Amino acid sequence: MGEVTLQHIMFKDGTLSVPKEYQALQKLLSLYHPDLNMRYAEFNPVAVAKDELIDLEVEIMALNTAKNMDLDHAEAILRVELGSSVNELESKEIKRDILLFAKRDPKLFISLAKDDNIQLRNFGIKATEQGIIQLVNKNRDFVWGANKKKLITVPFDENPYAALAAWFKTDEGVEVYKSIEKKFS
Repeated sequence: MGEVTLQHIMFKDGTLSVPKEYQALQKLLSLYHPDLNMRYAEFNPVAVAKDELIDLEVEIMALNTAKNMDLDHAEAILRVELGSSVNELESKEIKRDILLFAKRDPKLFISLAKDDNIQLRNFGIKATEQGIIQLVNKNRDFVWGANKKKLITVPFDENPYAALAAWFKTDEGVEVYKSIEKKFS
C-alpha cells in the first residue's frame, strides 16, 4: 500500500466539487459516506429541474389567478398583506400590486385566494375602519361603534378578523353582517 495523506476539503459557495481525477473520493462520498443525504447531497440536475419546474408552475398559476381576479377579491387579499393602505390605491394599482404579490409569494397568494373567509375578513376590517364596529380590550372584543354593546369575544391566540369572519357565518353573525352592510356608505 502506498503513502496516504490527509488533505483539507474546501467548500466554495456551499458546494464541494471533486475533480474527476479523484474517483476514490467521489465513490466514497456518493456511495459509502454515512452523512450522505443527511449533511450533504449529491448534485442531481434532474431533481433541481423538477423543483424549479414545480415552482414555476405554481407561480404561473398564481399569476393567472391574480390576472383573472375581480377587484373586490384582490382588494381583500391585499388588505391582509398591506393593511389599511389599500384604501388609497386606485383599481390599476390594486391590479398591479396583486400581480406583484402573486409573483413574490405564489404559495401564500394561492392559499389566500382559496380562503373562503377572506372577503368576510375584509368586510370586518372595512366596518372597523368606518367605525361601525370597534375592536377593543387589547383586540379581544368586537363591539358596536355607536353604543359599545359587545358582539363577540375573540378566542385566545386567534386573529381577530379571522374570528369575526367565522362569526359572521353563525345565525347571530349573519344578522349583524346584514345590519353592517346597510350602514356602509
